[in-house]
Amino acid sequence: MGLKKCGVLPSSWVVFFLFLFSITEGVRVGRPKVFNVVGYGAIPDGTTDNSKAFLEAWKDACEWKGRGRVYVPKGTFKLKSVLFLGPCEGQMAFVIKGILKAPTDMSFLASDSWINFRYVDQLSVSGGGSLDGEGSVAWPRNECKKNPNCQSLPTTMRFDFITNSKVHHVHSMNSKNNHFLLFGCSKMNITKIRISAPSDSPNTDGIKIGNSDNIDITNSIIGTGDDCISILSGSNDIYVSNVVCGPGHGISIGSLGKYDKEDVSGITVRNCTFKDTTDGVRIKTWATSANVNAYNIHYEDIFMNEVGNPIIIDQQYCPVPPCDQRTSSGVQISNVTFKNIWGSSKSASAVTLRCSKTRPCKDIVLEDIYLKSSPKVGQIFSSCSNVYGFSYGYQSPRPCL
Repeated sequence: MGLKKCGVLPSSWVVFFLFLFSITEGVRVGRPKVFNVVGYGAIPDGTTDNSKAFLEAWKDACEWKGRGRVYVPKGTFKLKSVLFLGPCEGQMAFVIKGILKAPTDMSFLASDSWINFRYVDQLSVSGGGSLDGEGSVAWPRNECKKNPNCQSLPTTMRFDFITNSKVHHVHSMNSKNNHFLLFGCSKMNITKIRISAPSDSPNTDGIKIGNSDNIDITNSIIGTGDDCISILSGSNDIYVSNVVCGPGHGISIGSLGKYDKEDVSGITVRNCTFKDTTDGVRIKTWATSANVNAYNIHYEDIFMNEVGNPIIIDQQYCPVPPCDQRTSSGVQISNVTFKNIWGSSKSASAVTLRCSKTRPCKDIVLEDIYLKSSPKVGQIFSSCSNVYGFSYGYQSPRPCL
């Protein structure tokens, strides 16, 4: 009688219906939806510009309150410069099954990046597809070291302010400049990717990281014309493991100190292989540089196969002479460990620790180093200047610490 008179449900029924609503709403919010770029007019013929279709698919997926999934099926899709902008309503996935192809006409690349993700949380880029940067048309124009007014060539895929995200099962080839660049990112996992470009392709860094933290790079193969991985100013807690590097310039911290004033710390490189690279594990700073710090750096279980400079700290870095070598680097390098590194060196100075006169390297440790000379190199040696530290265990060449 009470229910009929007042027109209200008993409190137990109210609780029950609220419970059902919460479940239904939770399913709706978390529900995935696929946004196929072909459904937005993309044509996989390798010549049609599909930028508009990709951007529209991204916009709708980004506004979806569940798990938006931009899907690129098999085929070759040509794209101009695109910016995939967040923040988004829910988790985002960008699934590449086909090939994304950059334009060869540089006028269609007015940005410093070809594909750019910005301000997205919980992003996944995967799918097993490829990014073809068409770099060979641009490499002859890569003259910025000689001409400061040159046009900046675009990075293949750039991530700006991306958090809690992952990139996996993607192949980047023949980038015009960097393959992947991370700036202002946090908590990203990059795994099972493949990067390829000729050894003479200029400035084609594999993965470049700046002002980012908690980045993991694992189980990947990188062969390119510059650093396989480059860790720049403001980067902290970077972990690299099970990466094969070569060709390339090794895994580098820096160059540091010329344009920036942010520290680098907490870098670990473990269980990696270097094949026919110009450098192995390297820290490089400009001779004339700001007072910043690079510390808590650990290299362990590294195999060097015909590597030019297997272990090198260079605080007189000068890629384009002339440089003023009368001044000393202001970068303080400290707490660096090189442990269980073995293989072959293509330079006589297999271990080079060239540090700053005004801010010598401190707490540098060499532990269990076994490097032999490549054919025709002759006797190898270690070279130290302005460095304080210790050596432990087996040492070949004879340590300079």
